[in-house]
Amino acid sequence: MQYSDNMFSVSDYDYELPPDRIAQEPVKERDTSRLLHLCRDTGNVSHRMFGDLPDILRPSDLLVVNNTEVVPARLLGVRETGGKVEALVLDYPGKRRGDKVVCRCLIKASRRLGPGTRIIFEKMLNARVEQFSQGVYTVCFSSGIHDFEHALYSFGRVPLPPYIRRNGKSLSSCDDRSSYQTVYASEKGAVAAPTAGLHFTDRLLERLTKAGIKTVAVTLHVGHGTFLPVRVSDIREHNMHSERFSIPAATAEAINSTLDRGGRVVAVGTTVVRTLEYTALAYGGIQQAAGECDLFIYPGYEFRVVDAMITNFHLPRSTLLMLVSAFAGRETILSAYREAIEYGYRFYSYGDAMFIE
Repeated sequence: MQYSDNMFSVSDYDYELPPDRIAQEPVKERDTSRLLHLCRDTGNVSHRMFGDLPDILRPSDLLVVNNTEVVPARLLGVRETGGKVEALVLDYPGKRRGDKVVCRCLIKASRRLGPGTRIIFEKMLNARVEQFSQGVYTVCFSSGIHDFEHALYSFGRVPLPPYIRRNGKSLSSCDDRSSYQTVYASEKGAVAAPTAGLHFTDRLLERLTKAGIKTVAVTLHVGHGTFLPVRVSDIREHNMHSERFSIPAATAEAINSTLDRGGRVVAVGTTVVRTLEYTALAYGGIQQAAGECDLFIYPGYEFRVVDAMITNFHLPRSTLLMLVSAFAGRETILSAYREAIEYGYRFYSYGDAMFIE
């Protein structure tokens, strides 16, 4: 496939989305969300339901999910001298220092907080700013009678994307602590959900198993960088954020076995795509591994592992939109997005899904 230079301009990954298409809540039953089925070779589109997945996938397919768990990492407090503070813990569980925990945090306040600034949160959780560098604070938490994890899970809030508006005053009928979490989440550490997985239910996973479709898991702890805009005009100059990942030995064995017998590796979400493709590049193939993934996939990238992908609809000018454009072709993706808008699909984290094969 040939790529022209204009495919590297950030403006080539823009599109118009009516604001009312941004989903503010999930559908009541996760697997009743809609599924746009896209053939990347032909550009043909069909309109399905997510619950149709067992009929769409093949028995020889291997489904790879991301089992990261979103941590209630958003904390509201005040400076000891007054003034509201909002902190987002970036590297849960942080580093132990005696009975204290040191974390990297994003902090919103009326002014920059200097070293030594004390912050008071609820339930005896206090913090002291140690340093500030490149937009990120290093903060030492002291949790008093509770340990840090207990305090965080007692009153921390789910760090929802900025386009989902709650502001603590929402009359939303959903509980974001459970709704913004996959049913198979088991490894704590993310500040954002791997949203392609939000459509799965235990019932659907059972149906997939009965259809002969095996499911395995990797872990990639989705970081705040997933929401950061691309601020350069030439996307090749963008510095991709890194995120912690791990691939268990059993998962690596299942993937390699699938590839050896000619089956398809179906990635559930862009986080799984990045994890598998990064590992293949870094290690020359899929194997048990753990580390930091900073792979930026955009048109021109040659996929080594992933054959098909389940994904949500992504923001304009985002690295996620560039990744799916690399997988299916920019014009094919943007054309499918236009059709999704025309047919009333719901977009972004709580929205509908695509299956690209």
